[in-house]
Amino acid sequence: MTSPVDSDLTDAQNELYGWIKDYMKNFQHSPSIRQMMQAMGLKSPAPIQSRLKHLQEKGYISWQEGKARTLQIVDEIIEGVPIMGSVAAGGLIETFSDINENLDISDVLKKKDVFALTVNGDSMIDAYIADGDMVLMEPITDSYTLRNGTIVSAMVPGLGTTLKYFVKRGGKIFLEAANPAYDPIELNLDEVVFQGKLLAVWRKI
Repeated sequence: MTSPVDSDLTDAQNELYGWIKDYMKNFQHSPSIRQMMQAMGLKSPAPIQSRLKHLQEKGYISWQEGKARTLQIVDEIIEGVPIMGSVAAGGLIETFSDINENLDISDVLKKKDVFALTVNGDSMIDAYIADGDMVLMEPITDSYTLRNGTIVSAMVPGLGTTLKYFVKRGGKIFLEAANPAYDPIELNLDEVVFQGKLLAVWRKI
């Protein structure tokens, strides 16, 4: 395990923090509370939740209590990912083509031509993607390789871009929300351009 050298963390906090960083490096997503309990040899979630709160208060992680999968490492941040505009998570809106600033991202997630979009709307809220979040996207070079359930940014010419689950059924494309309040968008394959697939979500607190 790679342990961070941080004098303002207790040994227990340091141990958990180092384990989380290694886990996210290996699996590209955050661990569950149960996984953290097992890794730390604990039988109760309370000590884990306490350590996570302290790590968040000290600026080491971003975390929503009760939603471990929203945990993100704050200090593995580098410059270089262009913010290309915004993407609707509700109705369809226009996407901007100009780069107006850069978003920092960790080396773990850095891939060629990664770009970021700002989420507008709540249609992906059950996937823990909220209004105002930044989504980091990997360009899609071949839409025929997309698997059902992949979260994509999809552009419908003349209408705009939206963030949804990709589902293909019977020769039709469905862009499905992670919110029961939104109906699926049904399209033909030649009616949609897939810009990117989700790599990570960045939430500022």
